[in-house]
Amino acid sequence: MMTTTAKNLADVVARVSAAARRASRKPEAVRLVAVSKTKPVEQLAECYEAGQRCFGENYVQELVDKAPRMPSDVSWHFIGHLQSNKAKLIVDKVPNLTAVETVDSVKLANKLNGAVEAATERSAGALRVMVQVNTSGEESKHGLAPGADVVALAKHIVENCPQLAFSGLMTIGMPDYTSKPENFETLKKCRAEVCAALGLNEDACELSMGMSGDFEAAIEMGSTNVRVGSTIFGARNYA
Repeated sequence: MMTTTAKNLADVVARVSAAARRASRKPEAVRLVAVSKTKPVEQLAECYEAGQRCFGENYVQELVDKAPRMPSDVSWHFIGHLQSNKAKLIVDKVPNLTAVETVDSVKLANKLNGAVEAATERSAGALRVMVQVNTSGEESKHGLAPGADVVALAKHIVENCPQLAFSGLMTIGMPDYTSKPENFETLKKCRAEVCAALGLNEDACELSMGMSGDFEAAIEMGSTNVRVGSTIFGARNYA
């Protein structure tokens, strides 16, 4: 019998596939990151048993604590704000860290590059990174303002961080649904600017946008990476 978490996961997977098809895209072109912030490893294990292999964490300590307790073929994405002095910690303690989606400074990029270069037990090869863009302009959110700074950071990663693989752009939309299409369009515009400046094909530059409340709309607008937490795992416990 499927657990509630596994049933929720199956429902989200079906919704991801349906949204992709509505946009005339293949379902496999969209990565689902199951975000388990504040949730116990037992729930992650339920998702793993149901076939999920990509998980995301917002907090360094949670990631460091959970990763050793999950199978080694899990692909971990760090999706929270990362202080540069914690770069070495997550690289060293999570050998199968696949991606950091929230790079927002040259300093952080350099720290991650150095940490990967020095890592002795890393199993995931080059670390994929995304540049976080604050498309809503909210002071409460991290990320670079759309424009020249985004292009400059992406260029720095490509040209000066050989241990990192620039893979795209990430944003956190506004909570008001009516504003989100504008946020997503802004991220797509940023991608066009980055790809033009770096001579990249836009298909090679991912868009990480869309969470529990709007992942279907994000997929229909071109997202290749959606980060879904509470819809799979239930309301978060911050006690």
